[in-house]
Amino acid sequence: MNGPGWVWAATRVSTHIRYVGKGSLGMAETAEEIKARKERERDELYALDISGVEWHCAPGTEEHEERVEIAYLPGGAVAMRSSLDPDTVLRYTEAEWRAFVLGARDGEFDVEPAPQD
Repeated sequence: MNGPGWVWAATRVSTHIRYVGKGSLGMAETAEEIKARKERERDELYALDISGVEWHCAPGTEEHEERVEIAYLPGGAVAMRSSLDPDTVLRYTEAEWRAFVLGARDGEFDVEPAPQD
């Protein structure tokens, strides 16, 4: 279902989500099927050997500074880690990463400054 050429259109109808692809009438997934698919995707993502990936950080950060590093994985997935704890790596599917980036761009994670005493 997630091969090249698929156009994803998700509409929520009760506990079903309908994915419509090119030349397809679509297939409905139940909540249980969605949960199982997401678990499979997560398991596959964490099973990837990422020992040889190239890590990237924001431009202008110094080697000794704490920074977030990301690596691009197959299928549009992304791995993320802290430069101070490189053994702890989080992995995100393409859809999860896209949702995060779009949320950050929209200000979803902006924090109001604390009032000064």
